Amino acid sequence: MKPWKANIRKVIPYVPGDQPKGSHLIKLNTNENPYPPSPFVSGALKEMDYDLFRKYPDPVASVLVDALAEYYNVDRDEIFVGVGSDDVIAMAFMTFFNSSKPVLFPDISYSFYPVWAELFGVPCEKPALNKEFQIVKEDYYRENGGIIFPNPNAPTGLYMPLSEVEDIISHNQESVVIVDEAYIDFGGKSALPLTRKYENLLVVQTFSKSRSMAGMRIGFAIGNPDLIRALNDVKYSYNSYTMNMPSQILGAKAVEDQAYFKETTEKIIRTREQAKVRLRELGFTFPDSMANFIFASHKTAMAKDIYEALRANHIFVRYFNQPGIDDYLRITIGTDEEMEALYRFLEEYL
Repeated sequence: MKPWKANIRKVIPYVPGDQPKGSHLIKLNTNENPYPPSPFVSGALKEMDYDLFRKYPDPVASVLVDALAEYYNVDRDEIFVGVGSDDVIAMAFMTFFNSSKPVLFPDISYSFYPVWAELFGVPCEKPALNKEFQIVKEDYYRENGGIIFPNPNAPTGLYMPLSEVEDIISHNQESVVIVDEAYIDFGGKSALPLTRKYENLLVVQTFSKSRSMAGMRIGFAIGNPDLIRALNDVKYSYNSYTMNMPSQILGAKAVEDQAYFKETTEKIIRTREQAKVRLRELGFTFPDSMANFIFASHKTAMAKDIYEALRANHIFVRYFNQPGIDDYLRITIGTDEEMEALYRFLEEYL
């Protein structure tokens, strides 16, 4: 081995979903929104002053923070923004998870959590979900260096009632608890109101799903000003200019268009509920998703075989070759037309 190679940090990286190229395909594998961003976004893009590209962006993202503060009825100093929720959560790992005690997150959950834990040298433990893929709140009643979990969970789509979320927080007021709400706009109640009650709670959301802006990379956290101040200290020690100005401006415009946001999320919810009916008719079973995807297993056909057959026909879903979930497919909710094409293929294949 070359001497310099011995100093390379070795980690097992997160594996993102396929980003296939081409126009004649149906992409239901990365939980993107099938509808375009708000018309407010396209309008602002046409009017954008390209002198923005010459200058450094606003390090405090004032225009976006102001829009979020007004929309969620919180103060500016309760908001932290980052380049997607992945950036926000990575900053949170670096900022809050620094004790010798293990951070807790579910064994079946967002697969980036163990990657960050390894990358940042954070000890972790992964309490198992129960047989119904539910988080067992009592498993989090123990000493820890922090807690993080998605609600709704991914890749299962199951939503934990807010009373149970609060129960976990109330039992863990000596460490930071992060609730990752990437999918909360598709069902359930947000834990955001609890940030005023628990100073150790951080709620993270994203523009990638419900606001159709995955390509702009916008995420944010809301919590006690002390938590936000600590996050900013780490951010400014790492890179003060993390979010570009177009993302800040267009993100703010997306927040302004509340009518369009409601319209598109409701369309996805309607399509999801219809998908549950159609997939059951085809012999699939799944947890009752409250996200913009369904985590489905077939009673006779193997998930990997279905995945490969779909892929060969330019229909992309997500398959996890991981113990405990290797007989499930995560199917993103697309447009009604895309879902009908999926059903037609499955009817013939099965």
